[in-house]
This record gives sequence, C-alpha cells and structure tokens, in this order.
Amino acid sequence: MWVLPAHTESPAHLALWLSGGIAGMNASGKELDALAEAGFAAVSFDSWQRGTRATETMATMFPRAMQNFPKVVWPIIGNSALELLRVLDWAAVEFGIEPPFFVGGHSLGGDIVIAAAGLDDRIGCVATIVATPDWRRPGMRADGSLIGPGQPDSYAQWFYDHMNPLTHPDSYSRRPAMTFECGADDDHVPADGALRFREALLAGPYGEARERIRVNLHAGVGHEYTPDMWGHCLAWFQEHAGGP
Repeated sequence: MWVLPAHTESPAHLALWLSGGIAGMNASGKELDALAEAGFAAVSFDSWQRGTRATETMATMFPRAMQNFPKVVWPIIGNSALELLRVLDWAAVEFGIEPPFFVGGHSLGGDIVIAAAGLDDRIGCVATIVATPDWRRPGMRADGSLIGPGQPDSYAQWFYDHMNPLTHPDSYSRRPAMTFECGADDDHVPADGALRFREALLAGPYGEARERIRVNLHAGVGHEYTPDMWGHCLAWFQEHAGGP
C-alpha cells in the first residue's frame, strides 16, 4: 500500500510506516496520507502474521503472546524486519528513490522498524511511538499483571541472537537518526528500553552525536498513541529530510 505526494511526480524521499499489534497496512492510512502531504513516497505493507496475513485475531494472539512473549513475538519482529528490507528494495525501484530511507512505526510496528534499521545501511532515519529496542521488555505488564520472561524455542532465539537491537549496538554504526516517543507511564512497553539503548549507543557507535538519538518521555501517557507523539515523528522525518 502506498500514497504518493500530489504536488510532485518525483518524490525525493521514501518513508515506510507500520501500525501496532497485528494490524496491517490498512491501519496506517492516516500516517501514509500525512507523510505524502509532507512530500514523502509513503509505504506500508502486511508483514509476517500481521494484517491480511494474520493467522488469528488479536483477541486470540494477545493472551497467547503474554503467556510466552519470546516464542510468539520474537519471530514476528524478526521475520517482519527481514521482509521490510524486501519492501524497501521494491519501493526504491518502483518510485526511483535513492537512500537514505525513513522508517517508522507504532508499538510492535515500531519494534520491527528499529530492528530493520540495524540490518540495512540504507535506513537513515527512524521514528517510533511506544516501541522498544529491547525485545525482552523487562517489567512488561498486561492489564496490570507482570508478564514473565517466557522461554523462546530455538527458532525464536535465533532472531534474538542476531537481531535484538539492545544487544547489537554495533549494528547501528552508521548512526541513523532515531527518535523514540515513549509514554512516561507505559507499563506494557516500558520506556526504560529506549533509554538504555540510547546510553549504549552514545557509549559506542554514536559517541558524542547526541542529536542523532532522542527519547521523548510524554508525561501522563501510558501505552497510548497521542497526536503529540505522531507530530514529533513527522517533524523528525521532515527535519532529517531537509524539509520545513
């Protein structure tokens, strides 16, 4: 699914956005429209086990995921991040756009794009809402109850061992510009993961480039998607695309 800017036949930048949970591209319509209005070729897709490719409803998948988060969710993040690279390949040719590419997402969609940014040198800018670079999500709660660490099978563990952002800071040596818009009161995707990731990158590949990675804590906000969060993401994309 894509939306192109109305005011130009040759968009200068490509932006990909993924929705949260197992929602697919059809849930990203408002973001794609806003990105196209800002001059981006805006793209989304149904990644592995999400959207039209989901094999179960969210009502069924969510409690199963909370019973064993690593086994259920890590393969979704990993497979989707790999698929994202193929979509970027396609979009770059289809629309004739050169890197750097811009990627963003909400919640699980944000987790996916963060992982992809560690795999693809072409990704130069990342913006996420209530997402985390720590797949273990320590302190995660659901409906007020603390969720246990779970036990990955060998398939899920492979994705973690190769792709979990927090444990692979050197994968971000190109220093893509990243913003994490986090709820200060989010107990489902705690902001602590983004804060620890920022410190790891500043102590490693980012060095003194503090302006390249930002964590915004939104006071009084839990695991929510607010207009301010989206506004900060869009402004981050525009800033790093050289726009207004």
